[in-house]
Amino acid sequence: MTPKPVAPPAYTMGEQVATREAYGSAIAKLGEADPRVVALDADVKNSTFSDRFEKAFPDRFYENFIAEQVMVGAAMGMAARGAIPFPSTFACFLARAADFIRMAAISNVNIKLAGSHAGVSIGEDGPSQMALEDLAMCRTQPGCAVLYPCDAVSAERLVALAAYHPGLAYIRISRPKTPVIYSNEETFAVGGLKVLRESGEDAVTVIGAGVTVFEALKAYDQLRAGGTSIRVIDLYSVAPVDRAGLISAGRATGGHLITVEDHYAAGGIGDAVDEAVAGAGLTVHRLAVREIPRSGRPEELLDRFGISATHIVDAVRAVAGKSVGANR
Repeated sequence: MTPKPVAPPAYTMGEQVATREAYGSAIAKLGEADPRVVALDADVKNSTFSDRFEKAFPDRFYENFIAEQVMVGAAMGMAARGAIPFPSTFACFLARAADFIRMAAISNVNIKLAGSHAGVSIGEDGPSQMALEDLAMCRTQPGCAVLYPCDAVSAERLVALAAYHPGLAYIRISRPKTPVIYSNEETFAVGGLKVLRESGEDAVTVIGAGVTVFEALKAYDQLRAGGTSIRVIDLYSVAPVDRAGLISAGRATGGHLITVEDHYAAGGIGDAVDEAVAGAGLTVHRLAVREIPRSGRPEELLDRFGISATHIVDAVRAVAGKSVGANR
């Protein structure tokens, strides 16, 4: 069958919207465009906003309560019968379904996982709720697209892309509200990236995804005020990754790339970038969460665990060997 066009995003630049909220809007729009789309939940529909799909299409919404493995298994069965399932829950709880996710990849089953409340940026909920290994879990699965939007527009666009990407896909969505930085007409691609800031004088390339994109943009402003320019990349497609784009940026900025991620150091964005540029003569410097975190306000935790704008500025100073001033 030929689905109808998916309704485009409709946001205002600068508007504060969590990507988890945009996810709920996106799957509801997909449900309107394509009757094959179904949604599954693990008792967190009001937090992932998948309840928007339930309200629009109650006969295509399946509540699995706190049985994440059952949810993913059911999604596999539905996909085998021709559906396009979107099972969603908190990203940390997807680890309970790791074996079924592995089997979905082996079977090349067409399911679209979504994990919300990822990283220390969830704040006060504490480390038991902070998925910090989910990117690694999904990147290891052959053929799995791993997508990590930073704003509402990219979230809606990437959810639509995931729906029609062949095989397994994982979409990492965030709890905090973030400003809309892309126009509603912006286009994306599985395997792409966006260069958000660049000039001919860029000393270093800083690569973020999700919430760390905004820390990188803050660092850009602080560094620019002190006379240092950096290139800023939104690596919204963590797998597959845009090798050519990363190498081009690195070669234009002194051979240095700095990755910053709300994830443990192993298996996430730093590893994805390092693997992609191996052999190109570039150096990858990684900022990541390197210990079990604690509870606190999101901005406190980003700083405490080494992935805030302040730490990016310090890393740029160390890598570029330049004074960037104290305007922080």
